[in-house]
This record gives sequence, C-alpha cells and structure tokens, in this order.
Amino acid sequence: MSRKPGPIRVSRKTPPDREVVRPAGVATSAVGLMSHTLEAPQRPAHAEWDAPAPAPVPSRGDYRPFANVESRNGLQEELELPLLFRALRLPRGGRVLEVGCGRGVALPVLAERIDPDELVGIDVHARAIEHARERVAERRVSAALHIGDVRELPFPSGWFDVVFDFGTSYHVGGGHTGRLTALNEISRVLRIGGSFVYETRIAQRLAHPIRSLRRRLPWNAVPTLAADRSAVLWAVRRRVGPAFA
Repeated sequence: MSRKPGPIRVSRKTPPDREVVRPAGVATSAVGLMSHTLEAPQRPAHAEWDAPAPAPVPSRGDYRPFANVESRNGLQEELELPLLFRALRLPRGGRVLEVGCGRGVALPVLAERIDPDELVGIDVHARAIEHARERVAERRVSAALHIGDVRELPFPSGWFDVVFDFGTSYHVGGGHTGRLTALNEISRVLRIGGSFVYETRIAQRLAHPIRSLRRRLPWNAVPTLAADRSAVLWAVRRRVGPAFA
C-alpha cells in the first residue's frame, strides 16, 4: 500500500515530542549487509509518551561503524530479507521497531512485508539517519526516525509488537555489559508476547568473520527473552513476563 510523500522530520527527542513523519542505519546482516527506518499512521496519544526525556545516550566511543557497501545493501534488500520472512513467517501489522537501522535499507521491505500500524527506526549516527530519510522518501514509505542508542531506547515499556535487529546488539560499545544492556532495553520496549527478530552468531560469522569473534549475546542473563524459533541465520525470541514498570 503506497503512501504519498510529505514533510520529513528527524527527531532527537523522545516519542512524546515526535510527530508522524511522512516519507522520509548500526546494523549488519547475514550476508554482510546493512539495514533500517520509517513512519506510522496517526494513533491515539499514549500516556507514557509524556514521561521525562531519558538521560544522555551512553558514549559510543569503542564502536566502529561499518562501511557502506551498496552491493551488500542490495543483497540484503533483494535476497536476505525475503528469505527471512519466508523462513520465519512473521505476522503482519502491529508496532514495529528496527534498532540500528543505519541507512534505512530494511525499512521499505519491512513496510511492504509487514504493513505495520507503526514503523520506527533508530540509529546512533545522525548521518546514517539522514541517508535513511532519503531512502525512505524515495520509496514513499512512512516512518518515524530517531537518533539514539539501543542501550537507552527512548520509548515506553511494552510499546512494540516486534523489534528487528540485524546485528547491532553484537557490536555495541561496552563489551559484555553493553550487549546485556542492549538486550534488556529491547526486552523492555517489547510487549508481553512480542517478538525479537535477530541475526544468529552463524549469520554474524559469515558476514563479519573477524569482527564478530568472541561476540556472544548473553541470553542466560535476559530470561524475559525466551527462545522461540530459528532458521539458521535468523531467530525469534518471545517476550515473556514479568512486565517492566
């Protein structure tokens, strides 16, 4: 379903201050690809949007952005993402977030395949968000874009039905602690019963054989994200209780 383009706004604020963005990231992929960003139709105001702004985003000092490779972007868009949806059979609709959306490669595909009620992308790098904004605008896709860190997501608890991560959580700054913080934040913003779709270690080893060495996600320390199903390169974890305050 196509949407007409309109004004585009990139927000550095929390969701209470964002307006619906009309046609307007740091992720990696199973075949060494990048991902990412969009808008949503008007929804009733949510009380938690009025919460105070979060503390400043943690330092990203030890994070090294991945180079942009258009051939890899094309592979992700034309091959990887269609295979992911075919393998995992994800539901349509709902509120969808992509963390580390980078240049917005995945967002138009997410919009087409899921037809979400709300589509949001976030990335720590402002320049990546600018590229994502251009890509989404060209595709006439709606999305809300935010500059922010996966370790401190500026969204209410339990807000999203699905969160996608094409590798960001493996490569955040702060080592084990940083990865644990990212997973806890993803768990927090998912509703009970929601899904976290992410790349497996196999996908990361194929895409980044050197950089991904010794990078594991500490699942045992995040019991609220329970294993659901896997398709070799991608997996889904289901959000289980208790709910976050």
